[in-house]
Amino acid sequence: MSRGQSRPFRIAFPRLIAIMAMGLLLGACSSLRYYAQAAHGQGRLIVHQRKISRLVRDPATDPQLAARLQLAQQARRFASQRLGLPDNRSYTGYVALDRPYVVWNVFATPRFSVHAVPQCFPIAGCVAYRGWFKKADAKADAARLQARGDDVWVGGVPAYSTLGWFADPILSSMLRWDDDELDSTIFHELAHQLIYVKGDTAFNESFATFVQTEGLREWRQLRNLPPHEPTRAMDDGFTRLVLDLRARLKALYASAVDEAAMAAGKQREIAAFRRRYAQWRGRDWPGNHRYDSWVAQPINNARLLPFGLYDQWTSAFAVLFRRAESHWPAFYASVRTLAGMPKSQREQALQALRSSGS
Repeated sequence: MSRGQSRPFRIAFPRLIAIMAMGLLLGACSSLRYYAQAAHGQGRLIVHQRKISRLVRDPATDPQLAARLQLAQQARRFASQRLGLPDNRSYTGYVALDRPYVVWNVFATPRFSVHAVPQCFPIAGCVAYRGWFKKADAKADAARLQARGDDVWVGGVPAYSTLGWFADPILSSMLRWDDDELDSTIFHELAHQLIYVKGDTAFNESFATFVQTEGLREWRQLRNLPPHEPTRAMDDGFTRLVLDLRARLKALYASAVDEAAMAAGKQREIAAFRRRYAQWRGRDWPGNHRYDSWVAQPINNARLLPFGLYDQWTSAFAVLFRRAESHWPAFYASVRTLAGMPKSQREQALQALRSSGS
């Protein structure tokens, strides 16, 4: 999957994580050019990956980089030994990129829909985006979709998972995060390798986000550090505002008005969202302008897609973890039971868990 500052698709709003599984690289793609660039991009990461164990012993390695990578390796061992996550070569290598992001995701929706134009692959299932290793290629793909009338958005991705098909490295783009975010990202991505349900992004991301959050709590506790208290309140409040806009647009698109009225209504809803944001920020977060840039940029359906995916069911997984008496193997067994259910039945079970914990 792909990712983003203090919250996982977390860059200060939702986190971006791209899935680049073998199925994405080698099959079911409508464009030979697309999967050729994916295979080439993945190949370059493999070729340029350096073993961290050697890198930290190299006198030429920057001491600050070496210290960060050493701590990440301690977190990597903790993930397998204490959290029960896969013990493999993922996140034991490092790649220094020549660009700020490893891939760029292209999101698309129809002009009058809040639902993604799905991109489906044999292993990963259907996801809401397509990842490109070059920004220019992503922009070209976005232009193609926009030319046919879709709403599009291109987002840079600092990290992604191949779901265990390859040994995923730590990337230089991930080092913009602090140590907590870097270490917990490793927990998140390894959780995807452990349990992944094809075509159910909300389940997969909520599960991995819970493992990330609880794993970080235990990791800090082991090192006698105080609990990590991220400033989530503003992030959560902004996400609620965006989800409210999406709900309003969904209702508009389901109405019987003609296309001209729908287009005008869409712009009215977006303008009203900006007014609600300004009132909310001025009332609750005076002086904090972290989301002003996002709000000021053009808003369309595609830009709203990532919001709400990463924590929809986290409270349900928290209940499941408590019922397992905080025992990771028992918790994973319960998650696998949910994963084996038909999607509608799984969502009913998750809703019941979430309700029981409220």
